[in-house]
Amino acid sequence: MRSESAFRRLVNFSDAVVAIAITLLILPLVDSASSIGSMGVGEFFKDNRARLFAFALSFAVIGSFWWAQHKMFERVKSYNAVLVWGMFIWLFSIVFLPFPTELIGSTRENSTTVHEIYIGTLLAAAIATLVQQWAIVRWPALQEAEYRGSATIDAAGVSAVLMSVAFVVAGLAPSVGLWALLVLLLSTPLERLLRARRSKRETSRR
Repeated sequence: MRSESAFRRLVNFSDAVVAIAITLLILPLVDSASSIGSMGVGEFFKDNRARLFAFALSFAVIGSFWWAQHKMFERVKSYNAVLVWGMFIWLFSIVFLPFPTELIGSTRENSTTVHEIYIGTLLAAAIATLVQQWAIVRWPALQEAEYRGSATIDAAGVSAVLMSVAFVVAGLAPSVGLWALLVLLLSTPLERLLRARRSKRETSRR
């Protein structure tokens, strides 16, 4: 079993990579701001509203993914190869996200390809999160002793399924575009439903 300090190094590395990725989101706007010249700030915001939207969206997305991983690792003390590979695939998608973010901000037309690249990147992150959560559930020894047996893949599974739905909708209905991500609003009620069903099953077994 790996040491807890080694696992914390992995978590600290992951946090550092996420911090860099989330910072990179603002750089295109910083570059544009340096050439405002006689243009007013209001006009600058108007001309760059697509980039501002893309920045805000991706900032929220990365923050959400980081928070989910933070909660997932709160009760974990060690790691194995599956968990590490899931973490690195997750980090790859997070680091890649500024690229489709810039595509959204700089592409004038409603591009289905751009939307699919963006949502596809989020789908990769969601699947990688599911892999990490599955590893934690599959190998309980990775968890703190007092929490073993309590972890589930509900939240990660729901997120991956809904992100898959968003990806398919964005591809089949180009006019919907990034609005397909609104399907993620169903995640909380679906997670509650799964918890209620599990609780009911456990009660019936007693």
